[in-house]
Amino acid sequence: MAEAAAKQEKKLETKAITVDATGVYYRELNQRVRDLIGQGYTEITLDGVNGQRYIADGLEDDISVIINGVPGNDLGAFMDGPMVTVNDNAQDAVGNTMNSGKIVIKGHAGDVIGYGMRGGKIFVRDDVGYRVGIHMKSYKGQVPVIVAGGGAGDFFGEYIAGGVLVLIGLGTEGTPAGDYVGTGMHGGTIFIRGRVPEGRLGREVRVFPLENDDRSLLEGLIEEFTNDTGADTTNVDIEEFMKLRPFSHRPYGNMYVY
Repeated sequence: MAEAAAKQEKKLETKAITVDATGVYYRELNQRVRDLIGQGYTEITLDGVNGQRYIADGLEDDISVIINGVPGNDLGAFMDGPMVTVNDNAQDAVGNTMNSGKIVIKGHAGDVIGYGMRGGKIFVRDDVGYRVGIHMKSYKGQVPVIVAGGGAGDFFGEYIAGGVLVLIGLGTEGTPAGDYVGTGMHGGTIFIRGRVPEGRLGREVRVFPLENDDRSLLEGLIEEFTNDTGADTTNVDIEEFMKLRPFSHRPYGNMYVY
């Protein structure tokens, strides 16, 4: 009991530091972050970030990284546990093959968000680019989640095999998603606020009615998303969401010869 209490007390302690990343080469910056974690720092703020790649890649445990500026590609790739907050936009491939933890972006994000993501959460306050959630999958009981507050480009949820994708569509006019939504989808669930014409959906998906479990899930995620990003979701009605799921777990089964 005493050992467990000591571990909990240690976890609650925050050792914080701020690093000026202005003009720092990305390899040097990322090594600096790792060195600080090795020294026992649990909250690292990076000021002046401007396109440095691979920030927080492969980091583990209960670490918080706060980014002031725009991080480069592959933010949080292979991440397993930390909390990353970006007080600006982010570039492509956020959360590439991420295993657990949370990434919160208080702005826009680029293409291929959550590629191969196996767990954890990614919240993007505003718009996202193309191929968000591509190859996202559940892994050993983990259910990855991506919530985007604005609109999305083409191929939203492409080849998704597990997890939850939510597109709230704030500030969008008409259809919040681009073409080919859910192309190749064979698992997981996509929720989109608004209506996507059938011609924009992948051939592998169908629209299903919302169930009470879906409503509870969306309410909890939107509340968490709002608290983390500061987005205004006051007028979001759960009943406005459409639910997309695959009608086959083997959408390309007929293409193979056995």
